[in-house]
Amino acid sequence: MLARLARTVPALCRAVHTQQPASTAAALELIRSQPSHYIIANFVGRKYILTPRDVLTVPRLRDVKVGDVLTLDEIHELGSREYTLRGNPTISPSRVRVQATVVEHTKGKMEFIFKKKRRKGYQKTITHKQPYTRLRIGEIEIPIESSS
Repeated sequence: MLARLARTVPALCRAVHTQQPASTAAALELIRSQPSHYIIANFVGRKYILTPRDVLTVPRLRDVKVGDVLTLDEIHELGSREYTLRGNPTISPSRVRVQATVVEHTKGKMEFIFKKKRRKGYQKTITHKQPYTRLRIGEIEIPIESSS
């Protein structure tokens, strides 16, 4: 009997959380009511899962300075612990606003490239550090849409 009860409890919990909202505005309201949010955003050609106050390391952005604020406009998914809203292919920037602040320009660890030709006495070591830019993700803002 206990085993049968254990099997039905997850099914009941799943049924409670699979309510379909009637519209996108209703879905945004459900997500807004949740305590924490995440987004999946496309930045510099790659997708990242981001939450507020994350530090994101991306390949060097040459045209930004420390302290600049960037707006993420290619957001593919917005979600919370219980609800998710996916774009087709992206969510409109008027529905979700996320800003990232440039924290620093840094370099990665030293990389060693060793080249050698057999029996010729040719050996060469090339070293370099890859440049990166660090971004701090701001709050995920879901503005309330006016009906008028």
